[in-house]
Amino acid sequence: MANSLVEMMRVKELRKKILITIGLLIITRIGIVIPIPGVDPVALREAFQGANKGALGLSEYLNLFSGGAFSNFSVFMLGVMPYITAEIILQLLMIIIPALKKMAQEPSGAKKIQRYTRWGTIVVCCLQALMVTAYASMIQQQTGVNIISAGFSRGAFITMALITCTAGTMTEVWIGERITKSGVGNGISLLIYAGIVARIPAGINTMIVGIKNNTINPIGVVILLVMFLVLLVLVVYEEKGVKKIYVTYSKRVVGRKVYGGQSSHIPLKINPSGVIPVIFASALLTLPIQVAATWGPNVRWLQRLANALDPQGWLYIVLYALLIIGFAFFYTQVTLNPIEISKNIRDNGGTIQGVRADKMEEYLTKILNRIVLPGAIFLAFIALIPTFIQLIFHFPQDVAMLFGGTSLLILVGVDLDTMRSIESIMKMHHSDGLMRRGKKIRGL
Repeated sequence: MANSLVEMMRVKELRKKILITIGLLIITRIGIVIPIPGVDPVALREAFQGANKGALGLSEYLNLFSGGAFSNFSVFMLGVMPYITAEIILQLLMIIIPALKKMAQEPSGAKKIQRYTRWGTIVVCCLQALMVTAYASMIQQQTGVNIISAGFSRGAFITMALITCTAGTMTEVWIGERITKSGVGNGISLLIYAGIVARIPAGINTMIVGIKNNTINPIGVVILLVMFLVLLVLVVYEEKGVKKIYVTYSKRVVGRKVYGGQSSHIPLKINPSGVIPVIFASALLTLPIQVAATWGPNVRWLQRLANALDPQGWLYIVLYALLIIGFAFFYTQVTLNPIEISKNIRDNGGTIQGVRADKMEEYLTKILNRIVLPGAIFLAFIALIPTFIQLIFHFPQDVAMLFGGTSLLILVGVDLDTMRSIESIMKMHHSDGLMRRGKKIRGL
């Protein structure tokens, strides 16, 4: 491992990308401690010390994706979730509106779609920023502590929250795009990854304090750690598992040169969409949970919805699992369309071994369905483990969410994706890679 790190830093291009990525991530970590103008940090700490389980539950759920920024009422408190929500909405609209999908396939269409996504992000940010102000009022009602500074009126606080939260999210989106373009890995995913990693020390501290105060069973901690290691191995194995589709290309004579006549393969991962379904499902549930938990105490039907969407409730478990499975199929169809893959193979004079040319779409669809379904169910099961941990072992929410489930999937998925990006750059410079080949899946 030490030799690999030395090799990484010897490659000038890779060293530059890594330093840019680290520098931009540090900027986001600084931003989470800068509060929104008008928030009293001292009063905020007092309020959260006296807050009840419901308020803390919402903050801990949203802190997982913002790296603790939500409970700090920082300028980055909304994180990149509004951007992901807008991206989901736009991708769903492309299915419903054929003209939008056609525009996305044009050379200049990608820039237009990106522009629409940013405008949609601003709209979602404004809506969630309004909920932030309502959330501040809810904390005051529950704890009796006013977290708004004395010199700020409610109108001024709402205005500042709208401006700073929107600007903070758009800044994070810009940082994520810079990382993707000039750094290593996917920038948006790395921002979420960094936020989860930053929460691990606080989760460990909560666990240690709980053991000392006899509120957490040490035997349960040992079981949790063993379970975490087993799940880690399973998630890594699942992320690296591939099904190879062997393709043979016929020989073609162009002028005096002969092309083709070789065999290749298409590596289909058992989980082609990676952690995207988990991130998408979490982002889509974040908005209704925020609305219900923030305005629920004042609206009867919203209060019922907030109770129903409790992360330990059956409705949340079912919705979360179905969304993960649905997004796994949706994202796979978008990125690995059997019709387009078959067309590309035929256009290049290729055939899938043992499959007729007119049956390639059917064969690829069958293989993808057999791969995606168990992979999606596995993702949903892993993502729901923190809920089961809380129900069985009664661990604090911040501990349960960090040692399994969504956080584990994101950490492993983003880590492997970043390692693949680093490996590809190293191989371009004739260096050894960092990763071994994926596990071949037999019998599919």
